[in-house]
Amino acid sequence: MPTVATKQGSIGYSELGGDHLRPIVFLHGVGSDKSVWAPQLDHFGKTRRAIAFDYPGYGDSDPARARTTRDDYAASICEAMDALGVPHAHICGLSLGGVIAIALHHAEPGRCASLILADTFAVHPDGQGIRDRSLEASRSIGMRAMAEQRTPFILGSQAPEHVKVDTIETMARIDPAAFAVGLDAVWLADQRDRLATIAVPTLVIVGDEDKPTPPALSEKLAHGIAGAKLEVIEGAGHLTNAEKPSHFNALIDRFLAQIEHR
Repeated sequence: MPTVATKQGSIGYSELGGDHLRPIVFLHGVGSDKSVWAPQLDHFGKTRRAIAFDYPGYGDSDPARARTTRDDYAASICEAMDALGVPHAHICGLSLGGVIAIALHHAEPGRCASLILADTFAVHPDGQGIRDRSLEASRSIGMRAMAEQRTPFILGSQAPEHVKVDTIETMARIDPAAFAVGLDAVWLADQRDRLATIAVPTLVIVGDEDKPTPPALSEKLAHGIAGAKLEVIEGAGHLTNAEKPSHFNALIDRFLAQIEHR
């Protein structure tokens, strides 16, 4: 897979499309990598440039530095976008990706045509506990065993079998050191003060069976952003984009049609 150079090292990415419409950038969760966005690249690449990035330490990127923060992740994505000639785009992030999307907007609001925040939050009431339990599991039983243990909790009741397999395999290949950095970046986040500064069109998406980041957190997130729209996908867990890709893509299509043609 191709990479692009940034101050945080090389960043891996996947890309499809290249029409005249505004590009869309996809940011993955803490237990995933850019490959989780394949259904979205296939769909949105038909009408616009669609790019999914890895974070430092993930996928095809160089290892993350020990003190890498969510703001560092955001900065690396901004640099990668510039290197690819994408100064302005719709930013779609899921879970950790949503946290980074908010951080990216905070750092460079003019870069964001809109925000699409899926299965994420501004602050998590059990963030410290989730971080600590996940870190302990990754160290005590290893990434694969943890992936096998956590996947039933992550996914909803209607998740296809291939999504279950892909989720386990993707999480199992994450470097434990990079995972530890990602855990801090997502679960210890408190960006409530940043929500009031978001003035771009925002769509919040959540699965009604999302257990790691329940719908109530998305409701609070949407409530904190002026004009944000909340959409709930029935029968989906935490990985709404992979579990219900047609529904997920349709919601974004409708959202983008409304804001690009008004």
